Amino acid sequence: MQLLIIGGSDAAIMAGLRAREVSPNIDVTLLVADRYPNYSVCGIPFHVGGLVQKTRDLAHRSIDDLQAAGLRLRLGTRATAINPIEHTVAARTQDDTALTFHYDRLIVATGASPTDGGIKVTTRTNAAGLAGHDANGAQYEHCDSKPGSAGVYRVHDMADMLAIEDDLAVREPTTATVIGGGYIGLEMAEALRLRGLDVTMLHRGTEVLSTLDIDMGSLIHAELTAHGVHVHTGFEVHRITRTNEPDRWLISGANAADANITTGLIIIAAGIRPNTSLLRQSGARTGAGGAIVVDDHMRTNLPDIFAAGDVATTRHRLIGTTWLPLGTTAHKQGRVAGENAVGGGDVYAGTLGTQVVKVFSLVAARTGLCDDEARRAGFRARSVGVTVDDHKAYVPGARPLTIRLTGESTTGRLLGAQLVGSYGSEVAKRCDILATAIFAGLTIDQLLSLDLSYTPPIAAPWDAVQMAAQRWLRADLRR
Repeated sequence: MQLLIIGGSDAAIMAGLRAREVSPNIDVTLLVADRYPNYSVCGIPFHVGGLVQKTRDLAHRSIDDLQAAGLRLRLGTRATAINPIEHTVAARTQDDTALTFHYDRLIVATGASPTDGGIKVTTRTNAAGLAGHDANGAQYEHCDSKPGSAGVYRVHDMADMLAIEDDLAVREPTTATVIGGGYIGLEMAEALRLRGLDVTMLHRGTEVLSTLDIDMGSLIHAELTAHGVHVHTGFEVHRITRTNEPDRWLISGANAADANITTGLIIIAAGIRPNTSLLRQSGARTGAGGAIVVDDHMRTNLPDIFAAGDVATTRHRLIGTTWLPLGTTAHKQGRVAGENAVGGGDVYAGTLGTQVVKVFSLVAARTGLCDDEARRAGFRARSVGVTVDDHKAYVPGARPLTIRLTGESTTGRLLGAQLVGSYGSEVAKRCDILATAIFAGLTIDQLLSLDLSYTPPIAAPWDAVQMAAQRWLRADLRR
């Protein structure tokens, strides 16, 4: 049996490994567009910031490890077309050699690409694109003839990271602007501050980290400001223009107070979109977010073709089919696709969108639904927050931990949670407790019965999540 996989990141590698585990004798070939299979894109900001010293440390597994597991890697080979009738994939190598691959089963895990949010980038003499690739895999023209000197980047793959690091080393810019206040934008702002740059963040929304309620996001805003990041919210960037001053760029936007900002380096983290062109051109159906529609077995509507990861839709356990690109989701979907492509019957259990991010000395996490999301989904929802100490106050070092629970008013069923607290305050652990509770369908009242660990330097006899549950229940009694 010939299993062909398009992609080289989380979903693709996990699919290949799982397929070989289930059926050790099958042939598994992966078409990888670049030469960095199984590298952690999520780790890029931490390498830029100096926390991860060596580039190779970002690899989940080495090429030798992958080959030893029975995966045949075709590096520098970009798929260009799928013929679902003939069961073939056309591809081209980096030296433009045309190739054709035959398959019995195909898994497409082409991920997603960053968007530019409609921002135009120009020089004084000609229009230019951003360093990187578009959603269809086309190479954008660099803003300068020298690789790595464009000064305007996205953060998507290893090539982007290497170009950013080369630029920082060669030009040594002293100022940087990050466009976008989501997870990658926040992490890149911290990374550039750790390298000593004067950093500005521009975010088009009301508050940074729009996945949280505004007042929760404001805690992250304050943390950025405390560490010297100049944050401008409600700033919609329209154009980036190279100035007459060497290696300087002018950012023009729609913010009344600071409509123009001059900077030496620009990172655009304005969102992503699924890389669906290969499958769309082959007749695959698209759905939420423009992603490829898959069932719980990761099957597309095309015969013998599966899709997994950021390119595919996902099932949210509370609201149904959606598009929610996350690394954890990609790993799980890839595992399901890999097993089922070789004849298994695994089922993807769904996601709750559980996420966590560290911003300097704070950690923010969420799972399930926020209040407005729950209401839009048709739940009669109510959200109640509390700020408590992360452990017993008589042990030095206790710090505030803010937790907001969203529950169904009629049944008390837990629907979601948001948490913001200090790094080291077990924020992620507590978010995971709540994610598990939602997954299991627990009510907020049932949180009080959970047997959670306790020692004064770490937690209280009633853990912080249980104190939040008590507050939610008391608020219900007052109604």
